[in-house]
Amino acid sequence: MQELPVLDHTDQRKNSEKKPSWLRVKLPIGESYKQVRNLVDQHKLHTICESGNCPNMGECWGAGTATFMILGNICTRSCGFCAVATGRPLAVDWDEPQRVAEAILLMKVKHAVITSVDRDEIKDGGSIIWQNTIRAIKSLNPGTTLETLIPDFKGEGENIQRIIDVAPEVVSHNIETVERLTKQVRIQAKYWRSMQTLHLLKKGGMRTKSGIMLGLGESKHEVIQTLRDLVGSGVDVVTLGQYLQPTKKHLPVVRFVHPNEFAEYRDIGYGLGLDFVESGPLVRSSYHSEKHVIPGFGRNQWVKEKTEA
Repeated sequence: MQELPVLDHTDQRKNSEKKPSWLRVKLPIGESYKQVRNLVDQHKLHTICESGNCPNMGECWGAGTATFMILGNICTRSCGFCAVATGRPLAVDWDEPQRVAEAILLMKVKHAVITSVDRDEIKDGGSIIWQNTIRAIKSLNPGTTLETLIPDFKGEGENIQRIIDVAPEVVSHNIETVERLTKQVRIQAKYWRSMQTLHLLKKGGMRTKSGIMLGLGESKHEVIQTLRDLVGSGVDVVTLGQYLQPTKKHLPVVRFVHPNEFAEYRDIGYGLGLDFVESGPLVRSSYHSEKHVIPGFGRNQWVKEKTEA
């Protein structure tokens, strides 16, 4: 199969001028949005919704939910796609786990998503704060289900085990792109180290999840191979969405993927045996994640659609 063009700034300029209609999003408005905005500010919390320039922030915050980012808002890695600041992070805030748990209580959310920056300068990779945060949330919010979008912790089994020990309902780690583009897109990360991280999580009994961005120059067969690799690593849930360039300093968009192609990847993913496939231009890792907790929900819905078609 012919591969798509390599990353090219000229292509991106053309595409940015012709951003398709399916990538338009609503501006954040409404009382629920304002309430979440106030809680985030009041409790001095970081959200990937803001730091990652998520196109769904208006919808999610308007519904009274948010994805919290722990361990500060400065990352030790410099991925070419990510809008989160890179540099030397501030000292770990040991009070943060309790603040996050209290904010979730005040928001009265039934499902919460937690993610973090990479903290490679810390021996434990931030896994102790991660563990403390999950425990605090579960203690204060026993009825709340939890998804944790974790770093790879450099593949260190002890740090990964800390997450397994506190058993969040879903543990996610994003592969982000195909193997060929990993060094260019993720820089300090390694494709197979991420796959091994997901394998260790599944071996520990976790419901696992990963995400892929499209539009960075990957070919169709590479996307399908990545889906196969994720299935081979025991992943249950996969999200696929369109990459959008945060600033001119970040990697350019090579192409905008049509919704029909996303729908095709959804069918392929289910055909390979995935339990839940969320695939669409505006899909992000935590989008509709409350549904990803339920085993069989996505697959049963897909089977029903195919039966009724």
